[in-house]
Amino acid sequence: MNSGVQNLVISLGAMQLARKIPFDDPEVLNYVRIAYVVAQVIVLATYYYVSMTIKRKNDQTVLKYVEPASPMSGEQQGTLVTTTVRDYDLSETSKLLRSAYMGIAMMGVMHVYFKFTQPLFIQALMGVKNLYDAKPVAIHVFGKPATGDLKRPFKVASMFGPATGPQTDAAAIAEAEKRVGKKEE
Repeated sequence: MNSGVQNLVISLGAMQLARKIPFDDPEVLNYVRIAYVVAQVIVLATYYYVSMTIKRKNDQTVLKYVEPASPMSGEQQGTLVTTTVRDYDLSETSKLLRSAYMGIAMMGVMHVYFKFTQPLFIQALMGVKNLYDAKPVAIHVFGKPATGDLKRPFKVASMFGPATGPQTDAAAIAEAEKRVGKKEE
């Protein structure tokens, strides 16, 4: 089962479980708040640890790939990206960190301003689940080899189709290098 389907199943299950929790009781609500804060601290601390591990390893292996063009940009061809494994992993960890911060900000608005309580419980579970699914965490914390699904550049899992992502084949890279060479002349 892919990550998107798992997230959907966990969210639906957590919603059903959250209906049974008496959020009207201030003591229960405080425990749920504490659980949410602890889950977010674990997530942020893990991403910090991953970024420190990446910097310590300092893997300068060159990584070339063709980033697909954005569907909204109107461009037909992707852009060539040349980076190192260190920089790629740091950028992926940065994306995960931004996502966590956005979730915390949205949860803050929903809970403090709109007084929603059930999403605290659900997001505490989803934060830890997303941490487990994060590819840089799998490589740098769990020590899994960077092969298969964890091969850089990472493919983005789709709920309804095959995983999509950057092109890494030699023909696509050579074509993109030719386009870049023509633009420079």
